Amino acid sequence: MNPPRHCPAVLIAAPASGQGKTTVTAALARLHRNLGRKVRVFKCGPDFLDPMIHERASGAPVYQLDMWMVGEQESRRLLWEAAGEADLILIEGVMGLFDGTPSSADLARHFGVPVLAVIDGTAMAQTFGALALGLARYQADLPFAGVLANRVGTVRHAQLLEGSLTEGLRWYGALSRETGIELPSRHLGLVQASELNDLDLRLDAAAAALASSCEVALPPPVAFAAPEVIEAQSLLAGVRIAVARDEAFAFTYGASLDLLRAMGAQLHFFSPIHDRVLPDAHSLYLPGGYPELHHQALSQNTAMLQAIRAHHAAGKPLLAECGGMLYLLDSLTDVEGSRAELLGLLQGDAVMQKRLAALALQTVELPEGVLRGHTYHHSLTSTQWQPIARGLSPNGGRGAEAVYRQGRMTASYVHFYFPSNPAAVAALFAPDRQAVIADHHGANVGAGLPAIGP
Repeated sequence: MNPPRHCPAVLIAAPASGQGKTTVTAALARLHRNLGRKVRVFKCGPDFLDPMIHERASGAPVYQLDMWMVGEQESRRLLWEAAGEADLILIEGVMGLFDGTPSSADLARHFGVPVLAVIDGTAMAQTFGALALGLARYQADLPFAGVLANRVGTVRHAQLLEGSLTEGLRWYGALSRETGIELPSRHLGLVQASELNDLDLRLDAAAAALASSCEVALPPPVAFAAPEVIEAQSLLAGVRIAVARDEAFAFTYGASLDLLRAMGAQLHFFSPIHDRVLPDAHSLYLPGGYPELHHQALSQNTAMLQAIRAHHAAGKPLLAECGGMLYLLDSLTDVEGSRAELLGLLQGDAVMQKRLAALALQTVELPEGVLRGHTYHHSLTSTQWQPIARGLSPNGGRGAEAVYRQGRMTASYVHFYFPSNPAAVAALFAPDRQAVIADHHGANVGAGLPAIGP
């Protein structure tokens, strides 16, 4: 067993969503990076957009941590590896500190990472201290680092908030609401980092604002225990996988792509909007994203539509998740009523809604094996196809998402977390899935694997 590794670390949490956790986490990452420190950032729970911001802020890859979807052992491995190279580890929490099962507090407690509470100080003075104390003392065994104020009005306002802290709670500084660093958002969350032309200016402004409001010091080191070492099997050796990546399709987990590479796959990225041909590949992966913002451009790229139809007609593997599944449909209509005809490989239509349609963790039992993931979308899809499986939420959340299949094409609203079952993922992408099953001796994958259609 390898020895533990030590690295300063905090988990950035808040009393509720909307307090500015992402902005603060990114600001801290950029502040310490600008001081010459190596910063690694993680995000609690299933999120694609916040990590894009944090990668820009820190200059390093960002991975998810989650006690259910990612799992305790995989989360432990990611933290231990980061501790071996970083000067500081930042973990952005999800929702409110104690919300959900498991919560951000559960993760902080399990790995011994102290909580840095972000509180929106708008229209607040001494009550700030009461909220901070409540967060710090609500669970006696929760490690707690201190508190940071967001959206502060003036220097005097920040002084009032700092002065309200009691029982030795550490002040980590303040961010002003006047610094122009708030990150814009849309229906699925933040705007993608690649779409913000002034993102680096915002991050540097936030870092400078923090530096002027507190002592820039590292938190105490945390001991991260070594994980159990499990070597990935070469179940996809030599398999070429075309992965959609552009303005419309960008929601991929770094750990999922790492796993495909570790199993021997070669990843070739392409743009369904801009490219006219598919890469020379055995398999195709269409992840989620914002196809509803680019559905007319996708519809007009008829050469790409024909190339993907030919891929499917040749019996090659194709996995489509959420936005990728919408691309497979006959049509997609946005909230303004603009309709575009798309691939037509999955018979049916989708219409964007102004309100959230589904949000839930999901576990799905496929013929290949059980996979974990999550669903989060604002569209409703109608189809006559019968699903081969439906998701189940472990915490009673809304949504039992359907999984559709025809031949080697698998489609669902669920964003799958590939490391939750590597053998099942390999069977989804392998040109010869029966060979994958034979190589893996049937562990965690189904036998027979019939091609189930509508």
